[in-house]
Amino acid sequence: MPDGPNTSTTSSSEPTADQLRGRRIGRVLTKMNKVKREQVQEALDLQQQRRMPLGQLLVELGYVEQADISEALAAQAGMTSLDLDRAGITDEIIKILPAETAQAYQVVPVNYDAATHTLTIAMKAADNFRAVDDLRLLMGFSNVQAVVANPDQVDQFLARFYGGDDESITSLIGELAEDENLQAIGDQGESVDLETLLTAADDNKVKRLLNLVLLQAIKDHASDIHFEPFEDEFKMRYRIDGMLYEMVPPPRHLAPAIVSRVKVMSNLDIAEHRLPQDGRIELVVQGNPVDLRISVLPTMFGESVVMRVLDRSNVRLDLDKIGMRDDDLVEFRRLTKKPNGIVIITGPTGSGKTTTLYAALNELNEEDVKILTAEDPVEYDIDGLVQCQINDEIGLTFARCLRSFLRQDPDIILVGEIRDLETAQIAVQASLTGHLVFSTLHTNDAPSSIARMLDLGLEPFLVTATLEAIVAQRLVRRICTQCREQYHPTEEQLMELQLTPDDVQGREFYRGHGCQQCNEQGYRGRRAIFEIMTLDDDLKELIMQHASTNVLRIEARKRGMRSLRQSGLLAIYDGVTTIEEVVRETITEEE
Repeated sequence: MPDGPNTSTTSSSEPTADQLRGRRIGRVLTKMNKVKREQVQEALDLQQQRRMPLGQLLVELGYVEQADISEALAAQAGMTSLDLDRAGITDEIIKILPAETAQAYQVVPVNYDAATHTLTIAMKAADNFRAVDDLRLLMGFSNVQAVVANPDQVDQFLARFYGGDDESITSLIGELAEDENLQAIGDQGESVDLETLLTAADDNKVKRLLNLVLLQAIKDHASDIHFEPFEDEFKMRYRIDGMLYEMVPPPRHLAPAIVSRVKVMSNLDIAEHRLPQDGRIELVVQGNPVDLRISVLPTMFGESVVMRVLDRSNVRLDLDKIGMRDDDLVEFRRLTKKPNGIVIITGPTGSGKTTTLYAALNELNEEDVKILTAEDPVEYDIDGLVQCQINDEIGLTFARCLRSFLRQDPDIILVGEIRDLETAQIAVQASLTGHLVFSTLHTNDAPSSIARMLDLGLEPFLVTATLEAIVAQRLVRRICTQCREQYHPTEEQLMELQLTPDDVQGREFYRGHGCQQCNEQGYRGRRAIFEIMTLDDDLKELIMQHASTNVLRIEARKRGMRSLRQSGLLAIYDGVTTIEEVVRETITEEE
């Protein structure tokens, strides 16, 4: 019968930090007099069968509590443990961190040294090391130190101090609007000096505002955050599910402070106002890695900032989950398994082309397959892929990168985009020498991609010899599942899809009436619709004869190609999206 939690002491002296740091967890617990050696050995023997963490097994056996494991892990990492009930946390210390930040990182501020600008935080586990780096970056502290507290205590303190009404962007903007120092900076325009800009960027309220904006954007799954200066206002907009929504605008005089804060966080030149700049911020929010790509553009009334939010937890790199219908998925998988040839994904910017390509490569990513990618930019790092960042400024173009790829013994190559004849020719050469090549184009649909490749200067016989298929895609917004309702579309709505009431007899149509879950929009999330044009011998013969795009489109549909409009109709009939979304994202096919 197992003993209960061991409280006996075997040594009168407490172990030092050096004695515990880096030791195995069983040894640490023994040194801390939490368990006996024979109890650790029993758990180790059981671990051979159960394949579970040793600490978890000791808890299951009843030898220690979860709090003991947290304390031991902290000691193992060289950190100290803290009893929050005895920490003497004051309201002034609590106000150091905004509620959203504390909740997002699951930390409680326990001390702040104003002289050294050092913040001490308590967190649940020693492995939450990114919280320290992110808080230093987001809040601008000179130093952030961490201690470990009982997870239940952390939850209790978060609920007690941060469980009420969260600080809102609106209330914080109201406070900033009355700040005389920031007003004075805004009034100076471009004549403001560097030291004043740094002071504004370091203002605690400016930091809190930007943090709130970032956390809200990530929470709402926004893909972009826009800060736009105009003559009399400073707009802030989010792009969610492809649509721009205007948020509560900050006062015009806050523009220099907000832009400067973004520059500081992304390591850009805070003194440069005349040239565009690009930067990057890496965060981990609630355990999920988030990349922010920063673009700063000089305009007539100041600098415009766009932050592209790349939330890796929000991207499904799985072909089964990108929205392809079963028959399209079978066909696309067949194409990706070919030993050589070119497969092109086409569509406008923001249509999900990169996600589709990543999903395909993720599925093909095996130990015996060498995959090289040339991208501008590399949006997501994937283990097993050799990814190359294009840099036109130093001459590292798609063509030059692709030429080098052929000497790297690849099996599969991804070219981010075929922009010119040289890149197209090398992609063809790679295909002809036994490589499978994936790439993208910017065209309206699959058939028009043929004309685009010929316009670049490729010979028709090279196109027909190497091109296996073209996949066109669009993203349509999903109907919110919380407020979805059935309705009967009007004849005018049906006419936009070139349908009559008789055509949809027995069909059911849905829409979202708007709710809190979807911010009253009626939509939440997006899914892709696809058009897959596979080149057979007859289509290749038409290309050799310089057939028009319209002829190619008609012939491809005769051979079973489902157009974007038809894919959209099926999504409507499935109750996934609406008539308005499909009309907006697809064009009427010419017969």
